[in-house]
Amino acid sequence: MKLHLDSTAGQYAFTSYGDGYVLVNGQRHERNLLVLPDRLQPDWLIGGFEDLTGAHFEALLQFAPDLVLLGTGSRLRFPQPGLYAGLMTRGIGVEIMDLGAACRTFNFLSAEGRRVAAALII
Repeated sequence: MKLHLDSTAGQYAFTSYGDGYVLVNGQRHERNLLVLPDRLQPDWLIGGFEDLTGAHFEALLQFAPDLVLLGTGSRLRFPQPGLYAGLMTRGIGVEIMDLGAACRTFNFLSAEGRRVAAALII
């Protein structure tokens, strides 16, 4: 699916996604990554959904997001809440969704000027 925003000048945005990949500003990524409006970090998680730990979520604190969108791949899967409880106790929201929903939601919230982080399992 291709996505379009009115203005993403100077920001990262998802321009497309599909089975096993996302495009960020037109560049294809086939491995897990973290995307914020002003930052792209490849290889956010080495491995798959089963390899998620609390440390992966704690590492997101350094980016000071208001909200974290966890994209769990082509299907929706929920990690144990204890893994991301540290974010929530600090007032950082966590939303779990499939990859496509995470991409669309990120673009919408980022365009509104929100400090959102998309942590994606591709």
